[in-house]
Amino acid sequence: MTVLYGLACTAFAAGPDCSRPYTLALHDHGLLYSAPTDTGIDKDFADELIRRSGCKVNVSLMSRARIWQLIESGALDFSLSGISNREREQFASFAWYFSNKYYLLVRKDSGITRLEDFARNERFQLGVIRSFRYSDNANRLVDRLASSNRVSLAGGLEPLYEALLLNRIQGMIMEPFDYPAVQEKRIRDVTSIISFNDPSVPHGLIMSKKALPPAEQEKWRALVDGMLADGTVRKIFEKYFNPELAASMVEFQGKP
Repeated sequence: MTVLYGLACTAFAAGPDCSRPYTLALHDHGLLYSAPTDTGIDKDFADELIRRSGCKVNVSLMSRARIWQLIESGALDFSLSGISNREREQFASFAWYFSNKYYLLVRKDSGITRLEDFARNERFQLGVIRSFRYSDNANRLVDRLASSNRVSLAGGLEPLYEALLLNRIQGMIMEPFDYPAVQEKRIRDVTSIISFNDPSVPHGLIMSKKALPPAEQEKWRALVDGMLADGTVRKIFEKYFNPELAASMVEFQGKP
């Protein structure tokens, strides 16, 4: 576990209440965060958010499933790059800072070249990360296949890549943060990518409603909005993506 301290600054005198330490969890997921190297978009974002807040924040690494459980209970204050749905909005609020699309990565020998092909292939097995949700069409596909026991759950990306290469699953859902792994020759040679044709999905800072009162949520949301407005978020994304893709992800119409 790492303890990070924000820098006290008079510019943020009206910022979050720093009278107690906070907790923030990262999850290991491609370019968002790599535990072996302790680097990634969410790590950079967290460092800057903490600096601007002026607060002490304990940062740890957890599985995505565990993160959602602790956010709901109020035992965890924050996590990053979360997406919303009706269930999550009961216990979490969000401060959006990027948006991205989802794609289906399938084995070339699966016979799947478009989404409509699933109706004709009853042997196709899909792999997903436990507790992950995606865009509308992707979620519908996951739910339909799950209802017929055709979804395999994993704790992270690496087990899914291995299962895909071993043909234990024939497809998995991916996003831009997975590009480096997908470009590896061993994966690229046996797979193809299919678009879900869904709009980009907003991702943001996850805030526990049990841990943070509404007024404090707004203060943290203001910090995130400031990072977007002054170009800090875009600069972070340009460390990991080309300028055009970075711009498309951070220049988005957020949820109301």
